[in-house]
Amino acid sequence: MTGRDGSEAPGRPGAGAAGSPGPGAAGGAGGATGAVTVSTSGLPGWLDPVVEVVDTVQGRQLSQFLPPSGGRGRPSAVLVLFGEGPTGPELLLMERAGGLRSHAGQPSFPGGALDPEDGDPETTGPLRAALREAEEETGLDPAGVQVFGTLPKLYIPVSGFVVTPVLGWWRAPSPVGAVDPAETARVFTVPVADLTDPANRATAVHPRGHQGPAFLVESALVWGFTAGVIDRILHFAGWERPWDRARQVPLDRRA
Repeated sequence: MTGRDGSEAPGRPGAGAAGSPGPGAAGGAGGATGAVTVSTSGLPGWLDPVVEVVDTVQGRQLSQFLPPSGGRGRPSAVLVLFGEGPTGPELLLMERAGGLRSHAGQPSFPGGALDPEDGDPETTGPLRAALREAEEETGLDPAGVQVFGTLPKLYIPVSGFVVTPVLGWWRAPSPVGAVDPAETARVFTVPVADLTDPANRATAVHPRGHQGPAFLVESALVWGFTAGVIDRILHFAGWERPWDRARQVPLDRRA
């Protein structure tokens, strides 16, 4: 779900129940390095449209950048974590520290490359990696996260990462914050209603001419891979509202 740059939500949605393919039996997530199961049991009804996306969407519907053939690319994963906040459904994001050499200050999902201990990149490895990285970066307790599916693997050409978006329900929220200020400036949640508000949407324009969806929320500009994932989830879940795609936001040359 990248934007065309290749770089790195509604009032209260839906109701019902649906199944989701994936490894493991019913249940939530254990520790970041323990057993990880995938289950749709007990999810709030408003997540049903997202579960349907997991069941039906294909990689080519999410991005023009798909994993290269022959297994090339570095396996990685991000945690797309939905929670229930004071104003309804919300997503967990973090903002990279301003002093980093690449993508400084850019909001993103928690996540990173798979480590050997995460296991098989083709099965449960991305699940463990997403939870482990989220714990390391935000301090969240993985035991409170119920993994309910994954989206097709996507590719980030500029970095060579093959990314699995892992979708989770924050069944038992825990305190979060920037674990390492040198890496993470802040951790925050964004109401899905703000993400679907047309007033908060724009097209990000990179100095090289690349364009992609963007969100101006929580004093942050969310763009690149993260914005692309959010944009496609909102679209295929039926939560997207018409917005002005001609409204442009220029990106800094260091982006």
